[in-house]
Amino acid sequence: MGVNSTVVFADLTGSTRVFEAMGNARATETVTRLTQWIGRVCEAHGGRVVKSLGDGVFAIFSGGAAATHAVIELQRYHQKRLAGWPVPLRMALQIGVASGDVVEVEGDCFGDAVNLASRLSDLAGPGQIWVTEAVINQLHEGAVQHRDLGPINIRGRSEMQVVHRLDWQEDLTSFLTVPAALVPARLPDSTFGHIELAWLDVRSMFRIDQLPIHLGRVGDAQFVVNDPRVSRLHARIEERQGSCVLIDVSTYGTWVRFHGNGGLSHEIALRRDECVLHGRGEIGLGAPLSDFSAPTIAFNTTGDDVMLSRRAIVD
Repeated sequence: MGVNSTVVFADLTGSTRVFEAMGNARATETVTRLTQWIGRVCEAHGGRVVKSLGDGVFAIFSGGAAATHAVIELQRYHQKRLAGWPVPLRMALQIGVASGDVVEVEGDCFGDAVNLASRLSDLAGPGQIWVTEAVINQLHEGAVQHRDLGPINIRGRSEMQVVHRLDWQEDLTSFLTVPAALVPARLPDSTFGHIELAWLDVRSMFRIDQLPIHLGRVGDAQFVVNDPRVSRLHARIEERQGSCVLIDVSTYGTWVRFHGNGGLSHEIALRRDECVLHGRGEIGLGAPLSDFSAPTIAFNTTGDDVMLSRRAIVD
């Protein structure tokens, strides 16, 4: 019989880069100190560290409120710490939180909430906290600012899971940097039914019922772009109220440029923010599109010039 608990997975991103820059001994000491600090913060909020996972921590709490307060403190303090670190040595935190029945066996914990929190930690971008609706339901209204990301398809689950992103930043205006005006959240003439993506010789088409998908550098992404500037899971494309929405969840940012009757639009820079994709254009991952070497994905949501090949239909 399981006990209803709240599970936290907090992972450090960019540790591979830090090991290359600092060497194994110093990097191991740095990562160890950070994971020990993560554990102490969790324990200070009534949590229990189940185990350390190399560059991450797996902790369990009796309730969602305590877990939420712990992870917000982690992000706020760590963000201030990183401001004084050299850019190549910065390791951001990405955190997943889920509530549900947890079974303890010989000091380890198992259950759907454990698996779900682990997957949310992988999917959340650096500096983000993703939580399940079951966690949000345990919080007093208005106690924590959060954003409903809607139902998200999570590998290994038959049903989509409603996910929320906690807004932990004390000053949101300084955290979200979007130099150009965003596209309206809804386009009156939108006929979005699928999106076609092309990078080098890779071409895929995703129907509206196959979204959300992730663009990234690893196999968990539905559209893989193998470039060191691309995060493991760099950006997400989802359907929202009939529109196709691109959300940046990366370390280095995402850039968007549209094709129109007058030529190319100005670039839109996204840093943990979003814009609506419409018509045809380009998406730059990890570098501005003005950089000719940027990993650039061509997209098309209009159905014109269909980019089909032997890899076009994604089942």
